[in-house]
Amino acid sequence: MKLSFNFGTRNIEFDVEYRNRKTIEISMEPPDTINVVAPINTPEDVIIKKVKSRGSWIVQKLFEFKNMEYRKIKREFVNGESFMYLGRNYSLQIIDDLNIKRPEVKLYQGKFYIKSNTRQEDILQAAMENWYRKKALEKITERVKYYQHYFKEKPLDIKVKEQQKRWASCTSKNELLFNWRCVMAPSHVLDYIVVHEMCHMVYKNHSKEFWDLVASIMPDYQTRKEWLRDYGVRMDL
Repeated sequence: MKLSFNFGTRNIEFDVEYRNRKTIEISMEPPDTINVVAPINTPEDVIIKKVKSRGSWIVQKLFEFKNMEYRKIKREFVNGESFMYLGRNYSLQIIDDLNIKRPEVKLYQGKFYIKSNTRQEDILQAAMENWYRKKALEKITERVKYYQHYFKEKPLDIKVKEQQKRWASCTSKNELLFNWRCVMAPSHVLDYIVVHEMCHMVYKNHSKEFWDLVASIMPDYQTRKEWLRDYGVRMDL
């Protein structure tokens, strides 16, 4: 659902999603997307009033986004194209092999290699995405275990899935769900995403208590969060 309000001379439009939660959360994505998550049955005028109270912040963010390279990356599956993994770019080398049934992907000595019986882009992309999904689950599971000693609560499950509008989420049952693209981020940023969602096992909102908990584990989380905001748009195929 879309709502809007006037702020000065601007008309600001935003998307609203209702969920089983207690507070209204406002987030922004380049170049000009404003997302609001509100408790179920929250009146529209209450939502608009809350978002309008953040009008100055929203306008400032929109101004900042104008100066960012926010265009989504569209990578081609050709020799020499670069792909991100843990914050580094690796060039792609495609090896033709008519004797294999499906493409095989590996990262070896500073390069991505895809051995394939076809150059069909959608097939190569699916193979690459599958590689990222496996690596994401492996790395994220490893990092969750690393940070587990900070928490009494334990995740019910850890899953990697397709998520277009968020990097991760935590369900009411403490299932941790991660966007497979997370593994493209530098290790310190991936750790921020992991810690952020683990803190949601304790607080299901973005209250002061939530951010205090994040800061107690990761004092420099703001820097990591800003990297994700500024460069996360590059994390895609």
